[in-house]
Amino acid sequence: MEPEDVLPNANEPKGDAQAPDDVFLQKLKEIRLTEVEAALQASQEWAQATLNSIGDAVVTTDLACRITYLNSVAEKLTGWSRTDAMGRPLTEVLILVNGQTQQTAVNPALRAMEENRTVGLAIDSVLIRKDGSPLEIEDSAAPIHDRDGVIRGAVIVFHDACQSPIQSSKLAYQAQHDALTGLPNRILLAERLSRAIGLAKRHQHKVALIYLDLDDFKPINDSLGHSVGDSLLQAVASRLSECVRDTDTVCRQGGDEFVVLLSEIEKPQDAAGIAEKILTALATPYQIDTHELRITTSIGISLYPDHGINAPMLLNNADTAMYHAKENGCNHYQLFRTDMVTQREQRHHIEFQLRQALKDNALFLNFQPRIDIATGLMCSAEALVRWRNPLLGLVQPSAFLPVAEARGLIGPIGHWVLVEVCRQLQAWREEGMAIVPIAVNMSAMELRDKSLPARIAHILSKTGLDAHFLELEMTESSLVYHEDDVSIATLAALSRLGIRIAIDDFGTGTTSLKRLKCVPLDTLNIAPCFVHDMLDSQENAGFIEALIHFGQNLSLRVIAKGVETQAQLDRLAMLGCDGAQGFLLGKPLSAQDFTTLLGSGKPLGPHS
Repeated sequence: MEPEDVLPNANEPKGDAQAPDDVFLQKLKEIRLTEVEAALQASQEWAQATLNSIGDAVVTTDLACRITYLNSVAEKLTGWSRTDAMGRPLTEVLILVNGQTQQTAVNPALRAMEENRTVGLAIDSVLIRKDGSPLEIEDSAAPIHDRDGVIRGAVIVFHDACQSPIQSSKLAYQAQHDALTGLPNRILLAERLSRAIGLAKRHQHKVALIYLDLDDFKPINDSLGHSVGDSLLQAVASRLSECVRDTDTVCRQGGDEFVVLLSEIEKPQDAAGIAEKILTALATPYQIDTHELRITTSIGISLYPDHGINAPMLLNNADTAMYHAKENGCNHYQLFRTDMVTQREQRHHIEFQLRQALKDNALFLNFQPRIDIATGLMCSAEALVRWRNPLLGLVQPSAFLPVAEARGLIGPIGHWVLVEVCRQLQAWREEGMAIVPIAVNMSAMELRDKSLPARIAHILSKTGLDAHFLELEMTESSLVYHEDDVSIATLAALSRLGIRIAIDDFGTGTTSLKRLKCVPLDTLNIAPCFVHDMLDSQENAGFIEALIHFGQNLSLRVIAKGVETQAQLDRLAMLGCDGAQGFLLGKPLSAQDFTTLLGSGKPLGPHS
């Protein structure tokens, strides 16, 4: 019998009264609903616990891209609590920008829903957290479907990019490589050098370190800007890499210093051959933007086990050899020798003493006269810097000027010479002397200083000296490095001030005629080596005659330096040379003795 067939009991209340079976059914429904709710609650708690336990941030949205959920990692990475974020637009909580351009990135949730597929976040995506701090993130977004396949929202899963394997690999690479050139840095070099030493010890072969320092890189960097300097370093790195084997390592040690590790060689000549190859490769002109640049390098070489049994010793000794090369003319290589350590210590001592000499005004000038060959009268003179050290005595320029060049002291010394020459000339003039122009040697580094014209103008103004009494001399080698408009503009500005410009030791360099034509020259000084050889053969005499005619055809005054014999002077007079300088005509004189010479007004020479 079914329940609906049961007749109502006459004693039960009528109307709204509920049958016992109905109550039972209602209770049963409530129990089942409670169980479902409990199960759903448990399921949600389990899902939430699961989402909170994973390492990635999870953010969900509805179709309108409003936040519906954040797990605990998402709260931590965004800086937003779940309570504060709920219902807010995704673009307010998950602010994404491109790390390179700082432009706002495309909303990943909207893109995932529109394209109905999983999409990756843009490369270099950066999350702007609630406190405004940036965080590089990576991963993806996907649409959320209901059981019927209808899109109901989106889920974004992301993590801190610094914690990813790809990023970890990237960071490891960055830690071991130079950011500018992409070459291994000193950290990776130390690791590879230690490994190479271990292998060499087991297999009885040698390891070589080639330590390079670019000559006169700083003036290029300072005068043309860091962008040009950086491009030059990148070009140097590329050329170095082409000079070695795949098994070798080219490292940027820092600044303009590079190290090449030759992991396996048999004899020192193998390293010397690579060094020569590098010198040739780096000496070829560089075209950087509109500038044609020339740069040379100084190289030091150390070998394992000959010059050291560990990485620090080899690096230090290669560095010592490199400085020995730099202080002995640049643009060549030196193999380490034990006596270089003593020499370097001596140079360090000279450097310290020289710095003190600049502070104590312990430098002084000598003046060597130049004569007009036709009249025998003094036409000009050359200022020569000298140093008398209280402990070392009179230090030869050949001993301290290379140290000054290598240690960055040539600029301060050059400035002191300019000031002292102008001051002394004006003092002589005020004493009523008939002064002559004085020539001052300028290094390549000084000539690349864009402030040079202004500094000299200030010195002239302060001392009151007329500009035409000052002559600046540069060697051909320093002129070769000026393959840019800045240097030409500097020389032109000096010429406009009325300062005389001379090229020194002409004939010993590689200046092109085109280059020479751009320089506002007044004087051409023939190198002493040509004067010494001019009487040895007709060919040598013909060469010096050609140099004289070359200069005069350009309307330049030609001075022959290094004249030591009357026969040399007579031949120069016959060839029509304008002036001469050398021991035959007068040795370098102290300021006091030069004062006497100025006052005499007599012709100079062996019979004067």
